[in-house]
Amino acid sequence: MPCYVVPATTQELTADPLDPSQVVSGNPQVSTYELLDTEALAVGIWQHTAGVSTDVEVDEIFVVLSGRATIEVADGPTLQVGPGDVGVLEAGAETTWTIHEDLRKIYIIGS
Repeated sequence: MPCYVVPATTQELTADPLDPSQVVSGNPQVSTYELLDTEALAVGIWQHTAGVSTDVEVDEIFVVLSGRATIEVADGPTLQVGPGDVGVLEAGAETTWTIHEDLRKIYIIGS
């Protein structure tokens, strides 16, 4: 794999539409840019526009670059995230993401 750099806050992303069953309210749009995808590790940039959606998580560490969100974890905590925050999500956690301001993050997923 070659060495390279991308501008994380302005990198153009590719649409990665949500399954309609995940949309709770609004018209949230999701897009991504994959930096690395191996059997053991996936790293990329993820963006979610304002709105509310649900997900079932994988083991992930993320760093919020911009935007604000509330992440409600079923039978768990409610997380408030914004620029500079580092979060950890556990595989199997059922979450509801309320995006207050378009959220962009770097994700690191282990398999």
